[in-house]
Amino acid sequence: MDAQQSSPGSLSWRLSSHPITLLCFLAFRISSLLVYLFGLLFTSNFVLIFIITILLLASDFYYLKNIAGRRLVGLRWWNEVKAGTSDSHWVFESSDPAARAPNATDSRFFWMAMYLQPLLWVALAVVAVVRLQFYWLSLVVIAMVLTITNTVAFSRCDKFGQATSLASSALYSGGLARNVAGGVLSRFFRAGVR
Repeated sequence: MDAQQSSPGSLSWRLSSHPITLLCFLAFRISSLLVYLFGLLFTSNFVLIFIITILLLASDFYYLKNIAGRRLVGLRWWNEVKAGTSDSHWVFESSDPAARAPNATDSRFFWMAMYLQPLLWVALAVVAVVRLQFYWLSLVVIAMVLTITNTVAFSRCDKFGQATSLASSALYSGGLARNVAGGVLSRFFRAGVR
């Protein structure tokens, strides 16, 4: 049992490369859900629960986007708006996997929490609709927007990082790109000689 718990990628925060970052990340992810759930059960003060939950969701969004994503899995994203045209586009950044090998435990915690929280908020939205509590639904919709935005952005960022890593390994390792480029150039020069 001890061998299984100490293996890389197991769900033990002690195996994390950044345990404080991981624990703060998990605390932010869990706290907004707990405040919402306990608020439903123990108080009828919607305004208090709304404000506390929104503050926790905003803190979670900021911490995840700017700190936890970069430290735990080496990913960052942001949105840039061009001043002249007001066009908006997302920018994705990933650390070089050769320079910094991601910790399997950090990655597993990160992606599990990343996909689990929006699913829980969707389930809470269904509960709010079934119970006909539409004023609570407004809070749940805000929570869904914030968590799904981070989830989509980090998923795209991860795919962008994987594609960049694949392309750079193909270009610089002498693999596929070199063979294709060599074949194209040789055909071009053979066609020119004839």
